[in-house]
Amino acid sequence: MEVRTAVPGDLPELLRIYAAAREAMKRAGNPTQWGDHRPSRETLEEDIRQKDLFLMLEDGRAVGAFVFRPGPEAAYEAIRGEWLDQRPYWVIHRVASDGTSRGILDRCLAFCGTVTGSLKIDTHRDNRIMQHLLERHGFLSCGEILAEDGTPRIAYQRTEEKKKAAPPPGGAGLPG
Repeated sequence: MEVRTAVPGDLPELLRIYAAAREAMKRAGNPTQWGDHRPSRETLEEDIRQKDLFLMLEDGRAVGAFVFRPGPEAAYEAIRGEWLDQRPYWVIHRVASDGTSRGILDRCLAFCGTVTGSLKIDTHRDNRIMQHLLERHGFLSCGEILAEDGTPRIAYQRTEEKKKAAPPPGGAGLPG
């Protein structure tokens, strides 16, 4: 699977991926995290301008996307709980799949892990699938933060030194 920085011409594919992800979230019992319109076109355009949005391609076809950028993250400054440490970190946001390829989060985390050993991510309480996957990949729940829109999110962190459990060797199409 290829992972590359998204460019303006990718916007139609990104909108398609996020629309499919919103529908999958609703079917899985998480209808409010992204609702009917998040992330917005304007948000995606800004992510592209900032060069923080990454597109995942399988056999040349767009199948997933995620935002990956260095911290600090303003919403992470006030946590009801405690981060594992205070060292520099990178943040993952808006992980999405169009549903045609398995292991999107696995591949996202493998890519991000080549950049840093300290990752933070958050998710909605109703996003049980993401919670399970994050914990499977060694992330620890550190408490609760408030997202930009004021809604609570479960905050997770993984560091190379403090992992809950390593992902299974060779799991989900990863080399190993």
